[in-house]
Amino acid sequence: VQLVESGGGLAQAGGSLRLSCAASGTRSSILVLGWYRQAPGNERVHVATISSGGVTNYADSVKGRFTISRDNSRNTVYLQMNSLKPEDTAVYYCYARPGSFWGQGTQVTVSS
Repeated sequence: VQLVESGGGLAQAGGSLRLSCAASGTRSSILVLGWYRQAPGNERVHVATISSGGVTNYADSVKGRFTISRDNSRNTVYLQMNSLKPEDTAVYYCYARPGSFWGQGTQVTVSS
C-alpha cells in the first residue's frame, strides 16, 4: 500500500486547511485510514481515524474542529481542519491498516 499526502501548508490561527491522502496498491475500501501528527520534539500522536464502514474517532484536541472523511471511489481520505491553532503545527502523516502503512508526511504550520 502506498500513501501520498497533499494539502499541507501555512495558515493563520482560525483558518482552515484540507489534507488529502491517496492510497494505491490495494482497495482502499478495506482499509482503516487515519491521520497522525508529529510536532518537533514530540512523539507521533493520533489525530483521527475512519473505519472501512465510516466510523470515525478523534483525538480530544481536535474534536469539533477537524473532520475526517473518505471517498472509496477515489481511494482517498481527507482531513478538513477548521479553527486552526498554533498548537496544530506539525507534520501530518496518513496511516492505513491492516498492516501498518505510512505516507511521507505533509507540513502544516499555523501562525498566531
